[in-house]
Amino acid sequence: MKDLNRRRGIRFTLATLAATFAVSACVQMPTEKQGEVDLRAAISFDIQSPRGRDAIVRLDGLDAGRAGAYPSGVTALRVLPGSHHLQLDAGGELILDERFYIGDGVQRTFIAR
Repeated sequence: MKDLNRRRGIRFTLATLAATFAVSACVQMPTEKQGEVDLRAAISFDIQSPRGRDAIVRLDGLDAGRAGAYPSGVTALRVLPGSHHLQLDAGGELILDERFYIGDGVQRTFIAR
């Protein structure tokens, strides 16, 4: 009888442990995902030639680097919403000279030939 009770106690303990592990395996630790939404306006360039890639970007008279640094679909130049004057200078020749308006959250692509 003593041996039977002992076996029942062991079975009960094993069943309890198995149930505990089964329940704890189904529980996922809480996670938190953080991110930033950037709603600033942005411009990028559809590069169509090496000359367009190497053109200097001037936004409102300020040098903003080369057009090749802002390829469409990859990265963009963030700008404030409002009216702007954009020029692309390829070795002293203006290949783009445009005034444009852009609003918050708008992504605009210009062609750099």
